[in-house]
Amino acid sequence: MNMKILKTVEIISKYGNNKIDSGRSEVQIAILTNKINDLQKHFYEHKKDYSGRRGLLKMVSKRRKLLDYLKKKSILKYNYIIKNLKIRR
Repeated sequence: MNMKILKTVEIISKYGNNKIDSGRSEVQIAILTNKINDLQKHFYEHKKDYSGRRGLLKMVSKRRKLLDYLKKKSILKYNYIIKNLKIRR
């Protein structure tokens, strides 16, 4: 299997209730964080990839909205996710 798929399955099993529970906001935040970190490495090499940068900003915005939702719903889960994924607020 592809390494990205294996990493995604690992994230889902860690933050979801089971291996196929990818709809929880915690899981979606973790998956988006993984993609964002991979893209940041890409942009160190390709500084003029503006269309890719636009996609990165959309992912960051979506993650921010999910984090705001999680903060309103459960502050304990929000703090847990922020701490484990090392996301600054």
